[in-house]
Amino acid sequence: MKLREWISVRIAKSPGPMVLLGIFLANLGLFSAAAVVISHLAPASLAHRDFWSCVFYTISMILDAGCVQYVVEDVGEAGVLLILVCLFTIIVGMVVFAGAVIGYMTNWISQFIENANSGARGLFLSDHFVILGWNSRASEIINDLLYKEVRTKIVVLVKSGKEDVVREIGERLSDTLEKEKKTARRVRDKLVVVVREGDICSTKQLSDISLSRAQSVIILSSGSSVAGGDTDTIKTLVQVAQITAAADSADNQQVIVEVEDDWTLALVNRVIEHKMRRGKCNIVPVAVNRVLGQILSQFSIMPELNMAYSALFSNKGASFFARAEDAPPCGETEFFSAYLDSHLYALPLSLMRDAQGQWRSYYMAGQEDHVGKQELMRRTPGYHVSLNPAYEIREKNIVVLGHSSKSAAIMEGFNAFRGEWQREGRPEILNIIVIDDEQSLERHDHYRGYPYVKRVIAAGVFERETICREINAFVDANAEDTSVLILSDDSVADDETDAGALTYLIYMQDIISERLVRDPAFDIERVDIVVEILNPKNYDIVHHYNADNIIISNRYISKLVTQIGEKEGLYDFYNSFLTYDDAGAAPSKEIYIKKASEFFTELPPAGSAADLVRAVFDASPEDNKAVVLGYASPGGRMVLFEGSQAERHVALTGRDKLILFSYH
Repeated sequence: MKLREWISVRIAKSPGPMVLLGIFLANLGLFSAAAVVISHLAPASLAHRDFWSCVFYTISMILDAGCVQYVVEDVGEAGVLLILVCLFTIIVGMVVFAGAVIGYMTNWISQFIENANSGARGLFLSDHFVILGWNSRASEIINDLLYKEVRTKIVVLVKSGKEDVVREIGERLSDTLEKEKKTARRVRDKLVVVVREGDICSTKQLSDISLSRAQSVIILSSGSSVAGGDTDTIKTLVQVAQITAAADSADNQQVIVEVEDDWTLALVNRVIEHKMRRGKCNIVPVAVNRVLGQILSQFSIMPELNMAYSALFSNKGASFFARAEDAPPCGETEFFSAYLDSHLYALPLSLMRDAQGQWRSYYMAGQEDHVGKQELMRRTPGYHVSLNPAYEIREKNIVVLGHSSKSAAIMEGFNAFRGEWQREGRPEILNIIVIDDEQSLERHDHYRGYPYVKRVIAAGVFERETICREINAFVDANAEDTSVLILSDDSVADDETDAGALTYLIYMQDIISERLVRDPAFDIERVDIVVEILNPKNYDIVHHYNADNIIISNRYISKLVTQIGEKEGLYDFYNSFLTYDDAGAAPSKEIYIKKASEFFTELPPAGSAADLVRAVFDASPEDNKAVVLGYASPGGRMVLFEGSQAERHVALTGRDKLILFSYH
């Protein structure tokens, strides 16, 4: 009774091992019985008639049925009975031994493959990236990691839809590799991606992907919030923080959390207070809509920033780097002046303390090892520049077409810019009109809280005549350039994504075409079109309309998340320069686009980038040392000073625009 109970329990708990035990016992019984019979039938004169020799005969026949002939010859002429015993042993052995073992092994292999595909088997990794969840920004994170200088391992854990995720990653990477034909093999071989399906809040599932040994953990927003908050993100963060903050976890793990609403952000900050352990679990929240709103407002004011940010936020080419510093013995100006005298492959940007009090210096360079690469600067005799001391950013004329969930954050970005640049006694620096449907205008109280919004026009996406008439009148009324910011409604169904933005873009092309017909001398660069699209697949459609300032908003967040995840200390830097300074706040540097003809009293002589950078730095006021990162030329050409500055020739024209890092 006890034996039957034990067998019943073991079969219920571990059916596989019990089947294997049954196969073993059945074969043991067969070998023993066959050996006893063959030993009994063998003649007494046979030398090898003992039990173990007969076991060998039995195993030989089962493994190779042809051996029966040699068994009979060895045992002797025992007659038909021995032959029948041998045949019976072969037939039964093929079923009990060969068939059962093969069946068991086949089933074990199938289960092994199934467990591997389903994520039931643990992964033994370290220093890898972990992505928890999936959204429209995720594939861009993986794509940007293609350009890392070292081999990168990525594990993606999703709740469902593994096949769709694998297909999306494949399509995105294939598109990039197609464009990078010259270096495709070198780039492709550096990336290993594993996609698993399971519960992203499960301790076991997280342990199975070696979460405690990961370099960075990225928690993606699902976009599905309940009553204005994303509870899934909070649950996942709490579980991740519990694992990464443990004593046996890897040091300096970065946990990046995407947040799309204020309620979730407030709760994430509470989790940070309770769970973050400096040096172990470093939690960084990325407020998606707020960051995108700030970026879109900056692009509306200075459209060329789109090209600069697109390059600088990526692992491809020039990028930002941070370096930990001891307490600096001198101020930022002296620190970077000495750096510029002895380094030609990187540009110093800022010296500041991060949120934990660690001093860090920040740089722009083509590669991380360029930051420390020393080379003495030999200045060209007589090379100097004269800066315009009365330089002011001119009035900015902006048309906002449409709406999105980032509209309020965009207006906050305009507020911050106005607060930094509006001077007492001068006209309003921002001149904005908003064209949108009546329902959206009502949600924003017709933008009454923003004094620089001069007019709001209620016009839906299908009211072409009204939209074109108002934009034409706005361009005619302002001598300075006009930026048109086209927003993509992110509240529509997936099959309607970017449809409104593409319609507005067609209207803008109609406006420009009709103006050229009326006046062939019309300068089309007077109108900058900044288009936000959500789905990267629509990029080519927009590009066919010659819209150079295309903003794939999801890509910017993806690049930002990637950079923060792999480079410790960059979060505070991004948080500083992506926002204009609020009133009363400590001043911080930002990236500005300034016309060379207005920034200088006279254009600098042709020379090297090294000469230009150092001459501008020296000529800048002591309280606003500017660093030239590069320049943008008419027609969409942008040059960043990566690599050897001494070997890069620069000859600025009056139409070129400098890319500057400065306080204002």
